[in-house]
Amino acid sequence: MNVKECYQSMGADYEDVMRRLVSEERVKKFLGKLLEDQSFSHLTEAMENGDLEKGFQVAHSLKGISLNLGLTPLAESSSKLTEALRKLEMNKDIGPLFEETRNTYEDMAAAVEALLKS
Repeated sequence: MNVKECYQSMGADYEDVMRRLVSEERVKKFLGKLLEDQSFSHLTEAMENGDLEKGFQVAHSLKGISLNLGLTPLAESSSKLTEALRKLEMNKDIGPLFEETRNTYEDMAAAVEALLKS
């Protein structure tokens, strides 16, 4: 699998990330760093502990990272979660939006792991 195929499998924006990072090697490097990044595990921890403020901060960071890497599905799901958390009040949307973000992250991570192994 190459970078373009990986991005296609994720529904991500290959052209955008190539404009931003220029080479597939740089894209692979930063995708690898994303897997090492603790943002998602911090988000999971915050959600499990009901820490809405930390959850908001981490979801917002994950959204920014995703946008910079052209990971459109993850950017969209983390953006929706960020907005649900913005008021720092528990509401019925937070749980399902966190699950959507978790599923999107796990799909992205599996695609990136496959790319890095190829």
